[in-house]
Amino acid sequence: MKFRKKLLSLGLAAAMVLPLVACGGKSEGNDGGAQGASSSNTSTEILTIDSITLKTSADSEGDYSDLSASIKILTNRTDIVDTVYKGYAEQFMELYPNITVEYEGITDYEESLRLRLTTGDWGDICFIPTSVSKEELKNYFISLGDFDTLDGIYNFCTEKSFEGKVYGIANGGTAGGVLYNKKVWDAAGITELPKTPDEFLDALQKISDNTDAVPLYTNFAAGWTMGAWDAYTDIVCTGDADFKNKMPHMKDPFAKRDDMTGPYAVYYTMYEAVARKLVEEDPASTDWESSKGAINKGEIATMVLGSWAVQQCKDAGDTPDDVKYMPFPITVDGKQYASAGGNYGFGINAQASTENQIASMIYVKWLVEESSIYTDEGSIPARKDQPLPDVLADFSGVELLSNNQAPAGEEDLFDNVNLESEVGINNDDYPDCEILEAALYGTKTLDELMGEWNAKWTSAQETLGVEVTE
Repeated sequence: MKFRKKLLSLGLAAAMVLPLVACGGKSEGNDGGAQGASSSNTSTEILTIDSITLKTSADSEGDYSDLSASIKILTNRTDIVDTVYKGYAEQFMELYPNITVEYEGITDYEESLRLRLTTGDWGDICFIPTSVSKEELKNYFISLGDFDTLDGIYNFCTEKSFEGKVYGIANGGTAGGVLYNKKVWDAAGITELPKTPDEFLDALQKISDNTDAVPLYTNFAAGWTMGAWDAYTDIVCTGDADFKNKMPHMKDPFAKRDDMTGPYAVYYTMYEAVARKLVEEDPASTDWESSKGAINKGEIATMVLGSWAVQQCKDAGDTPDDVKYMPFPITVDGKQYASAGGNYGFGINAQASTENQIASMIYVKWLVEESSIYTDEGSIPARKDQPLPDVLADFSGVELLSNNQAPAGEEDLFDNVNLESEVGINNDDYPDCEILEAALYGTKTLDELMGEWNAKWTSAQETLGVEVTE
């Protein structure tokens, strides 16, 4: 399975060797954005998302107000694609009646997008899948503007930028932490939130001993929910915004540390919870959609997912106030950290017509700046001048950091080492699933697994000629 996924990712790059040309005649995967459509109140050229003036009411002025286009957006949010997302489209079309907006929900999003991107025939806007490396961004998506400019306006631009250009604007952001049902935790006699892996495991044991709730629900069957653990393997477990940039040069980054920090501590938390039977009885039978209602009702005590999931779980039952969010239980030199990272980024198809590229850019800008999407989802807004969500109330004293931009010339180094090693951090759920299976069946110790990961990492460094300095 790991080998197959690697071939698919490499196949994306191979399939897009030829230049991608928009209908306006300009080669895309470029320095700028869409060009060439006419409008009654702007010039005939648009280069960046920040240069657009939006209509904010039916009688207000705005760029490209007479532009006619029909755009399609792909999303993984099948639960709200026909309700909430349809509502956003309807609000937008009241302002821009000549632009038709249609959503398509996709259940197996990551796997489907791996294949559909290679055709170019996937619509106009999508959530950029994690399988697309930074160096591949320009092959599939238009540039939305210069990094130096957009980074001053939007959060998380680093994540979808390459060689000074930004190719995706985050659909909000999340903080790395843990979902929990406070009523269940209180009933178990837990009076303070855990700050270390062992304190967390002790809390799960109290929940097991004193309540009927599943202490930690892994959502193993969904697959992608296991990959969520990878999000805690840089800032959260190290307090270092440069850790991800250092990893390609590190010797044995998955080795155990005496102070129980670093990536090993993250996977230790998962492995031990499974090995101690503090999770659901049959991980293979889990169900993501029903788990949201179960944690709302108190049938589940805890789930390790980004803060994006909080609002979904609040909305899934009659006791939303019981659903809370805590920092991930790792402390570095007496302090806890949380990674503030972007959700999926909105990317615009480099092979779409020029008119559709411009219409898509207008819609993306309207979504992230004018719609209620961040309030509705309880996520960190894309714009830097908007406030943090209420779901982070338990993060008082926790420092929120985002990964720093990689050094010049190394923008894709982490992606390359990660892919070559097949460790799959944040782009392949299978290695995390292997950890759970090893813990469940006792086939390998965590030290053995992390030793294998270190060996793969070293092999990738050698294959790619990466200097090991850390």
